[in-house]
Amino acid sequence: MASPLTGGQARPGGRLRSALDGRFAQDVRQGLSKPQKELPAKYFYDAVGSALFEAITRLPEYGLTRAEERLLWRCAREVPELLESPLTVAELGSGSGHKTGRVLEAICGRQREVPYYAIDASPAALEGCRATLSALAGVRFCGLASFYEEGLAEVARRRLPGQRLLLMFLGSNLGNFDRVQAHAFLAGLRIRLLPGDALLLGTDLVKPEATLLAAYDDAAGVTAAFNLNLLHRINRELDADFDLRRFCHLARWCAGERRIEMHLLSQAAQKVTIARLGCAVAFEPGETIWTESSHKFTLEELPQMAAGAGFSPLARWVDEEWPFAESLWVVPEAR
Repeated sequence: MASPLTGGQARPGGRLRSALDGRFAQDVRQGLSKPQKELPAKYFYDAVGSALFEAITRLPEYGLTRAEERLLWRCAREVPELLESPLTVAELGSGSGHKTGRVLEAICGRQREVPYYAIDASPAALEGCRATLSALAGVRFCGLASFYEEGLAEVARRRLPGQRLLLMFLGSNLGNFDRVQAHAFLAGLRIRLLPGDALLLGTDLVKPEATLLAAYDDAAGVTAAFNLNLLHRINRELDADFDLRRFCHLARWCAGERRIEMHLLSQAAQKVTIARLGCAVAFEPGETIWTESSHKFTLEELPQMAAGAGFSPLARWVDEEWPFAESLWVVPEAR
């Protein structure tokens, strides 16, 4: 792996690639064996899925990304002023890096060099992120092809003494966890951080049902293609025979849980063989595979979430056009 002090990208070698493939196979087997079949949303992001998601962020119905971009324009210069230098930056689910550049540029105005760790399970997304940020002088890019926990553990191992860490988790990716899982995830992040470190967290807020449903079931069908691509990936990587014409995209709002659910609905009785797993999976008409949850938050619950995970809220910025919050939480100094 390339050092963050020399730049470059840590590419997935044979051992890591094998581990990721093994995790994918295991999660597919387990998820499709449950009474409510499910697949983890993190597997959306192969090369095709990453490209489709970038297209989703530009759809007129999907205001989330534009809202966060507006907020980052507002808060980018304030964030480094609120934290101690020198800063190292790590981002969970870095994607293309378009939004991240604004914060990195502001930090570069306060220190000569900024080590930046992009953590993403998609090598294609990391390549795109590196290309996006290559023009920023002073940014030392290191791409970590891994899931969140492993990537953050590697960042913690590599960080230099005296450096503060700014961890970024944007795009309301926290919403992929339910409330209990979100608390556990945030508490797990806190364990990896030291006093004075900070978390910049993007969270989508509750809004009218019709607005949310349109955002996750757009008229052009891009989100449907994004959802169905997960079956394409299983066909390709696990030698399965899903007939995508016999499944359709389904989005629904669960008001009690304040979440959008995405499902793949079987339109007929069918049996799918997954050769690499040595198994077959039967589907009834109307049965679904639950592929994603996108929980929405209220402004009132965010400080409670911070305190419950061991953070102290430091600042918050809210977009009114598409209700969305960007929060800066810090790890308090030991008493």
